[in-house]
Formats: sequence, structure tokens, C-alpha cells
Amino acid sequence: MTSTTPTTSALSTTATASTTSTTSVASVASVASVASWDDLVAAALLGTERRTPPVAPRPGQDAPSALLDAAALSTVRRRAGLRPAPARPLPGRAPEDPRPALPTAARSRLALLLADRSAPGRGGPRSAPDLAELLPQWLALANHHGYRVPDALLPALLDAARARTDLRPEALTLGGPRALWLARLNPDWKFALRGAAGRAPTPLPEPSDVAAAPDDEQRLWEEGLFAERVSLLALARHRDPAAGLALLSGTWSTERAEDRLMFLDSLRDDLSPSDEPFLEQALSDRSRNVRATAAELLSALPGSALAARMAERSRGCVALTTDEPTAGERIAVRPPDECDSGMQRDGIVAKPPSGRGKRSWWLSQLVEATPLDRWSEWFGGRTPAEIVALPVTDGWQADLHAAWCRAAVRQRSAEWCRALLGTPAVAPVTAGEAAPAAWRDPAKLLSALPARERAEWVAEFIASHGLSDAFRLLGVCTVPWAEPLGRAVVDALDIARDAGSYPWSFSGVMGLAERCLDPSQADRLEVLTAIPDETEGAAPGAGGYWAEAFQRLVGTLRLRAAMQAELAPA
Repeated sequence: MTSTTPTTSALSTTATASTTSTTSVASVASVASVASWDDLVAAALLGTERRTPPVAPRPGQDAPSALLDAAALSTVRRRAGLRPAPARPLPGRAPEDPRPALPTAARSRLALLLADRSAPGRGGPRSAPDLAELLPQWLALANHHGYRVPDALLPALLDAARARTDLRPEALTLGGPRALWLARLNPDWKFALRGAAGRAPTPLPEPSDVAAAPDDEQRLWEEGLFAERVSLLALARHRDPAAGLALLSGTWSTERAEDRLMFLDSLRDDLSPSDEPFLEQALSDRSRNVRATAAELLSALPGSALAARMAERSRGCVALTTDEPTAGERIAVRPPDECDSGMQRDGIVAKPPSGRGKRSWWLSQLVEATPLDRWSEWFGGRTPAEIVALPVTDGWQADLHAAWCRAAVRQRSAEWCRALLGTPAVAPVTAGEAAPAAWRDPAKLLSALPARERAEWVAEFIASHGLSDAFRLLGVCTVPWAEPLGRAVVDALDIARDAGSYPWSFSGVMGLAERCLDPSQADRLEVLTAIPDETEGAAPGAGGYWAEAFQRLVGTLRLRAAMQAELAPA
């Protein structure tokens, strides 16, 4: 087809418009009835110069015009042949959301945060706060106060949650029941109907409401969307763990494997010894992931039969011994020789990951599933700190201590976490330690400690080692950072600036500081926004870049303070 012929993207509309009074419909119909729509499209795609159109031109008509005439008639004929479909029923009325509306200033702030999220790139100076990074914190704070999102902003909020999975739990909570109602009308928001990481995406009803209508509760459990069922199970478990478990048990055998896994994982928060019979049955589930999760939950119950079985196996592998009178007591380790069917039913994975020995892999799983109080019982009443200090024979210390770390986190034992953490002044990896040297994961161990103690430990760690190894540790500290943690972070950044380095090496910590420092610290940090005099040996222009970074930090803290004030109830 020549360059003046319309493309196929506009073939239908252009062809329809080409039927003029000068065109003989009868003559066109005689050829258009023979040619199929696919043949016409193929000729349009390739061009009439490369493929002869399946229609014959009238006298004095060129091939492209003949093709368009035939396409026009075919288009009209196809449209005329359609039967009118019945109108779709209108959607039901949106559910009521009794939560209070956002204050006017907070509503305007949310509109600004959502608009900034969709911007193609950041504008303004580099010292301006990053509004997209403040949106999660704003949503969490709004949910803390129990607000609902304005109806006009609900589509933009769902679009934001669709683009960022980290926003979904808080966004769907703020959206409430109307978010689910709206998501049913737009397939782009179908993620809302699946829930978000096992968390309830809608505000849970009052316990009295559910208790007053048990038939409605059962119907919702059997017929509701997955997100609604997760919400209902969470409410029922919190109100009455046994009743919630009975709800799950009633349909357990008919649930999909991925749903069984999610439901089982939701039992963690209100786990109790009464759940043990159900979890024991789940050890025989046909899904490996379900079996592993059931075993993990049972091992978190120190009094469970599975914990006792694991303890008995561990006792045969780890014991206190004395090699010589002068050598003192030490821990002797003899890992399992095989992984029998009983161990596998109790959640021991037989095949180790790549690069890991089988016996080491089996030993680690046994130890981390053993109740921690058994070790003090077996080792003569020693405290966790005294047990951790004992030498371990034959290079098994790293494996044994790593398993104890996982057990301490799983069983939420603050005493064992303190013993395994040690003092903050000690380097994260002890020099000369046998591989795997990094058996200790301070970030996970810190998660079991009280928030205040966690902040103090990380502050002392930063004072001893600087910020290079502290990023993951800062991530587990409660926001806003309690003192002396905030002061330690700012002091370390100030030291890095005085050393003459560029701030880009600390961009991750600076970003955390913007979101986690107490907003009330903004005025105290104002002095750091001035451009310092460049010292000898400093990187060129580093002072100016640091000034911009601190200006952004101070500006973000003040913006967070304004957000808090806007969301505060009158």
C-alpha cells in the first residue's frame, strides 16, 4: 500500500467513513461478501503494493480505495449483525464506613502525597523531602488514629497500593470496606481481594457484632473472599482462640495448599498449647510447606510433644564433657548419622542447601527446635551466658551457636538473645573464627529485646564501630528512635562529614534518619545545615553536599512534625 494509505490501527473507522454517496453499495457488496475481514486486515498490514487486495477496484478506482470501501461495508455489516445485550446490573451500594473523616489539613496532605507518588521524577532541589518515602508513615499514623480515607481519594490510594506492595496493608486498612467494594469493579485492583501478606485489609467488626450473628460469620467464612476470611479468622482467634481454630478446622481439608499455609501462619499471634492437636495433624499434610510451618509453630510451644521429641534427639547429639582434668568442661557435639522418617515428619528437611553438609544441616534443625530451658537443665543449671561461653569441640561452635540464635528468636527468649549478642563493643565477626564465621545475626537477636534496650545496644554499637555495619540494626529499632540512638546516628554522620568524605556513602542511613529520627530533633540539627569550611584532604565540594543532605534531613523532620499535628484528633 502506498504511504498515503491509512494504517490498520484506524482501518475500521477510516473504512466506515469512506462510504460516500458516490460509492455503489451493491458493487462493493459483491466483492466484500467474498473477502473475509482477516484478508482485508492482511492486505492493509502488508500494503497493496506487496499484496493484491481481495477486492476488485471499480473503473477509475485505485486499489487502496477499493480496500477501504470493502472494509467499510464489512465493518457496517459486522456491527449491524450484533444483537443488543441486556444491560449489566448496577453495582450494589457502597458499604458504610463509620470511622471519622480525615481533618481538612490531613486530607490535603494525603492528596499531595499521592500526587507526588505518580510524578515521573523528583523536581525541586535535592534538599527537598522525598514525599513518596513519607507515604507509608503517613498511612500508618492515620490508621493509628482510626481515620477513613476520603471517597474521592480512594482510587488514587488503590493505584498507589497497586504500584507498591509495601503500601498495601496500611492502604487497604485505611480504605476499609469501600476499598474492597471498589476493587470488585476494577480488575486493576484485584490485589485488594487477595488480602495483603496475611494481614486484615479491612477494619475488623466489633466482637459483639460477630457474636450476635454466628450464622453470618459461618457464611462469610465459607463464601467470603480470601481477604475477608483472613480478617475473620484473625478476629475470631483474637476473641476466642479455640473458636477460631474450630472455624479453620471445619474447612481445612477442602482448602487449597497455599491458603492452608496462609491460614496456618496466621495462628502465630495467638498461639497456645490448645493448638497442639491441630498442628500435630498438620504435620501429616500433603504440602511440604504446610508441614514445615506446623513444625515451626509446634517448636515455639516449649511444652509440645514435638519439642520434647526434638529435645530428646538434641540431647543425644550435644552434651557437656571433660576431656582431661586440666582441660575443663566443654561441649561435645556428635551430629545425627541419618534423617529418619520420624525426624522428617517432625519438620526436619533431609536435603541440605547447596554447600552445606548433611549432618550439620540436621543438627542445626534439631537444636533450633529444642526448648532453650532444657540446655540449662542439662548443663548443670548454667545461665545462657555461661553456656554460650563454654568451648565447643571439633569446630562445631559456629553451627551450634547459629542454631541457638534461631531458637532464641523463634522462642522470643530475651535472656538467650542477650547472651548470644554479647557486648556491642565486640566486632560483629570475631577474627580467626572458623567458617561460617558470621553465625551471629544481631538484627534478628535484637528483635526479641525490649525497644529501649534495643536502641541502647545499637547506639553503643555505632559509637564503637561507626555506621558501616549498623544499617540492618537500625532497621529493627522502634520508630521514632529513642535516645541515645538518635544522637549516636547524628554524631556518627557529623564525624563522617568532618572526615571529608562524601555523603553518598551514607545515603541509606541518612534516608533512615529522615524517617526514623524524632521530629522534635529538627531545631537541634539546624546547625548542621551550614556549609563547613573545607579542611585539607577533604573531597572537593563535600561540605556543600553534606549541607544539602542535612537541610533535607531537617526539612523532612519538620514535615513529619506537621503531618503528626495535622492527624492529631481535635
